[in-house]
Amino acid sequence: MSAGGAKNFLLTGLPGAGKTTVVVRLAHLLGPLAAGFYTAEIRAGGKRVGFEVVTLGGKKDLLAHVSFSSPKRVGKYGVRPEGLKEALREIEHALQAGVPRCLIIDEIGKMELLVPGFAEAVLKALEAPVPVVATVLARPHPFADALKRRPDAQVIEVTGENRNDLPRRLYDALAALLGLR
Repeated sequence: MSAGGAKNFLLTGLPGAGKTTVVVRLAHLLGPLAAGFYTAEIRAGGKRVGFEVVTLGGKKDLLAHVSFSSPKRVGKYGVRPEGLKEALREIEHALQAGVPRCLIIDEIGKMELLVPGFAEAVLKALEAPVPVVATVLARPHPFADALKRRPDAQVIEVTGENRNDLPRRLYDALAALLGLR
């Protein structure tokens, strides 16, 4: 994997392909060099019932749930915009502090894009000097499609065949960008 002028890596793929698994493993490899968040499924009785946001700083909050009655909805899930507040705060703090050396955003999806200020935070992160690794929905969406066309972004499709190797390959590309090797 070569950055080829790209400092941002956008992971896309079908639901269940392993995008979140890749970024969580990458975050472990990066350790304190990374900030940001990932989105984890909430399951009950073997069924997905919601999503929680987990910051790399260790904070968790509910983003969406089947039991939420919210005017903001994606499918059967009511979206609670304040559930993304800590994640946005962590990204903003990281950009202001100049630390860490990499941002992880999982994910740039329909639920997150319903949150006021999220799209702006994503654009600010992509424009910042730090590299960004983000997951982005594969289906057509105006904002996501525009991100995938950015000249400073490399789009990588996550598949069952490459998901186990991607964390190390991304780490190696980031280490080269950051002058760690």
